[in-house]
Amino acid sequence: MPKPLIIGHRGASRFAPENTMAAFQLALEAGADGVEFDVRLSRDEVPVIIHDDNLRRTGTTPSRVADLTLSELQAIDVGSWFPSKEFAGERVLTLDQLFELFSSTNSLLYLEMKCDPAERDKLAQVCAGAINLSPLKSRVIVECFDLAGIATIKTIDPTIRTAALFEPSLANPPFITSVKRLVEQAVAVGADEIALHHRLARDRVVEAAKRSNLSVVVWTVDNPSWIARANASGVTSLITNDPGLMVRHRDLN
Repeated sequence: MPKPLIIGHRGASRFAPENTMAAFQLALEAGADGVEFDVRLSRDEVPVIIHDDNLRRTGTTPSRVADLTLSELQAIDVGSWFPSKEFAGERVLTLDQLFELFSSTNSLLYLEMKCDPAERDKLAQVCAGAINLSPLKSRVIVECFDLAGIATIKTIDPTIRTAALFEPSLANPPFITSVKRLVEQAVAVGADEIALHHRLARDRVVEAAKRSNLSVVVWTVDNPSWIARANASGVTSLITNDPGLMVRHRDLN
């Protein structure tokens, strides 16, 4: 496969409403090697593709995702908020619908579990169940900032591939973040990959991760200069809002 792999952040979210069918289709058309997306549970415990815990930003309603059934969620227009009005009428997708969209592709699927501790176990169980029922299982990577969620997935099914997510903390800015601690935390929960915010993706972190047999993913980068940087340091994948731009520049080299 080409290097680095280019992964569409919530689809091609620069050009279409994030986490919608339109955004994922645009990512495919752009030649992305995969997509990243967010999963929460509806009130009736259906895994749905949405980032925020409410629809204030993308659905122009303050309703919480966890308070609405699937049918109620899918009655909401999650495309009209986007500057380009051609996407009016886009609906919240289910995880099964996303799997169906990618069933005829070779795309990698980075599934980010969005959970708090109270719903961690249920969300992990539901996601693992859906993954195991899907022929796409070998192409799904479950990622989470809540590292206990990664450990839970591995307890349910050790064969599901996982990525430990890290972002800079205000209390621990990147220049004093412990490299050893990041990698140790990822290894401790059984992660197969480490997904680093671009401010954390320093050479020494990447090297430490590689020594621990962790594939390295960097998010969210839209500058093509990251392609050469990723190849030089051994970063496996780049997550981007503009997969078309990144694919074009990668394939020129």
